[in-house]
Amino acid sequence: MPKYELNSSEERYQPGSGNSVLANKLEITDMEKMEALESGLLLMLYEQLFIEGQLPEVLTFEHVRRWHHQWLGNVYDWAGKPRDANLTKDGFQFAAAGRIRPLIAGFEKQFLARYGELRALPRPELVSYLAECHVEFILIHPFREGNGRLSRLLCDVLSVQAGKSLLDYSLWDAHKAFYFKAIQAGISGNYRPMVKLISDILPD
Repeated sequence: MPKYELNSSEERYQPGSGNSVLANKLEITDMEKMEALESGLLLMLYEQLFIEGQLPEVLTFEHVRRWHHQWLGNVYDWAGKPRDANLTKDGFQFAAAGRIRPLIAGFEKQFLARYGELRALPRPELVSYLAECHVEFILIHPFREGNGRLSRLLCDVLSVQAGKSLLDYSLWDAHKAFYFKAIQAGISGNYRPMVKLISDILPD
């Protein structure tokens, strides 16, 4: 079973993968091999951002787009490009592809524009900010693949910018059902479940 249903002309899987691996430049057909490669490349991006490099002074969606391309650009043709496919997962539909660009503009204005203020935010306000930002990014799901992992990278960048450390997401992984319900609750503007999840992993 494919991880996502792609309901558009963009639906392309790697021949020989049994519709389990998206079409890729490396012609990888094994899902476990692809997952290992993506994880390794993401670790390299983390090292470049948090160890070798320096976080940006201002943050825009262009930075997020570049991170996505830097991470997956050698694997997928569509890396770093807002998706043109409508995506659903387990019956849950993310934002329609035609709305991605205006939603990105709104996300940038509502969340990323506050990047320079984060260090001054009291902890409760920072928790709420991170919770809402994470939920809205997931609901927009701007790229064809890798949105969940990229949303965590973004959350880590925001946490470090606020003077905190990288976050340990193992608690989220251990309670995936609650996490998915927290994302779904955000559709109606209820961010309380995600506030709980952020509060549990954000250092004091």
